[in-house]
Amino acid sequence: MVWRVARQLDLALSGRVLTRTDFRVPRFAAADLTGQTVTAVRARGKHLLVRTGAGQSIHSHLKMDGSWRIRPASKPPPRDYRVRLVLANPEWQAVGSLLSLVEVLPTSDEGRLTGHLGPDLLGPDWDADEAVRRLRQNPDRPAGEALLDQRNLAGIGNVYKSELLFLRGVSPWRPIGEVASLDAMASLAQRLLEANKNRSGHITTGNLRRGQQHWVYGRTGQPCRRCGTPIMFHDPGVSGGAPKDRITFWCPSCQR
Repeated sequence: MVWRVARQLDLALSGRVLTRTDFRVPRFAAADLTGQTVTAVRARGKHLLVRTGAGQSIHSHLKMDGSWRIRPASKPPPRDYRVRLVLANPEWQAVGSLLSLVEVLPTSDEGRLTGHLGPDLLGPDWDADEAVRRLRQNPDRPAGEALLDQRNLAGIGNVYKSELLFLRGVSPWRPIGEVASLDAMASLAQRLLEANKNRSGHITTGNLRRGQQHWVYGRTGQPCRRCGTPIMFHDPGVSGGAPKDRITFWCPSCQR
């Protein structure tokens, strides 16, 4: 999803001069980048970076609820209280809503934001061997938690975590060091994201029909598509588990 958003922003903003930069966050409320030319918009893991020719970068993070919309510049500025940032040029305006993070920094300082990230599954730096090496550094860590850690490999969110573990037959709580063929898991993760990078949603079954797109994600209590066992659901916010686990869907029969 983040890769797709970056591509859409890049098409609307790159090569054009900013005529408006409306930061609706307290720390950067007075920031003004008008007159600067956007040179590129890039995704790095789940981070979005809008770079300008003046050596400035606008950094945003969507997390779970954030979004960007592209609208004609002729439309009136949005008054929605959820809007955090508006970037406009003579043709388009990009509206960022419910962004969990918005900041401006020198492009040369981007490393402090993304330097800790592992190989990006959709980036030019993708290195499966390095991703596997990082996953193996903490062999006792639960597999689901290890896959979500962007320091191991960047780009896996909660949907892909649940679907990937199901497809590999791995319990989310099995220690990552006990998972056979992490090479195959990393390769499958990259293929899943590559196949979905231009879609607005995630399709892991190959079936585009509504309600058929996922193997386990969002299917609590429904029969497993392979064995018929009811899909189970874990919410750490309800059961008292650590927040880093986040919600998990899995088949207790297919995933051991």
